[in-house]
Amino acid sequence: MTVAARLDEVHARIARAARTAGRDTSRVKVVAVSKTKAPEAIREAYAAGQRRFGESYAQELAAKARALADLRDIEWHFVGHLQTNKAKVAAELASVVHTVDSAALARQLGKRAAKERATPLAVLVEVNVGGEPQKAGAAASEIDEVIAAVREQPSLALQGLMTVPPAGSLDGARRVFETLATLRNLHGGATVLPELSMGMSEDLEVAVAAGATYVRVGTAIFGAR
Repeated sequence: MTVAARLDEVHARIARAARTAGRDTSRVKVVAVSKTKAPEAIREAYAAGQRRFGESYAQELAAKARALADLRDIEWHFVGHLQTNKAKVAAELASVVHTVDSAALARQLGKRAAKERATPLAVLVEVNVGGEPQKAGAAASEIDEVIAAVREQPSLALQGLMTVPPAGSLDGARRVFETLATLRNLHGGATVLPELSMGMSEDLEVAVAAGATYVRVGTAIFGAR
């Protein structure tokens, strides 16, 4: 199956899930997670109409941004764990950073964004809803601290929350996604935090049902890594 055909199927899945949940399909945006994929695969998805691409490693993002610099309206999303010493790359090249998980990272990203860009960098606060020790993300009790740090940076624009659920269970993913939506409501609601980044290839339907506005889809678009 071609990348274009896989993209069509992903959009069809989202449309079905949105209809079932009584949601507007246009509120769900696909980030094609292209980490480890060659620039040629990204070009194929771009030719099929995809514009948002997610990368997880700063060096890989930089290399692909150079290789695909002719695609003027491509939109890079940073979706992996971001170390403070890599903030410069994300601040310069990303349109959205989904993974701000500490006040220290918010401050460093804000400092770099002020130097690297003319417009504020959109960011989401990553929340480790499941409390998994091996995963990045702020604890629910730390959300206020991270949000405050983001708001202190004029070069950052707070957009919402992001999470990654435990693997292997749709019921577990559903609980995590619904909890993230509840946390959004506790911290100002959709007016303050309009974006919820949650859901991947295997669980995007339950994410859409829980209110996802970004789904981060890799395998279902590009095939297995």
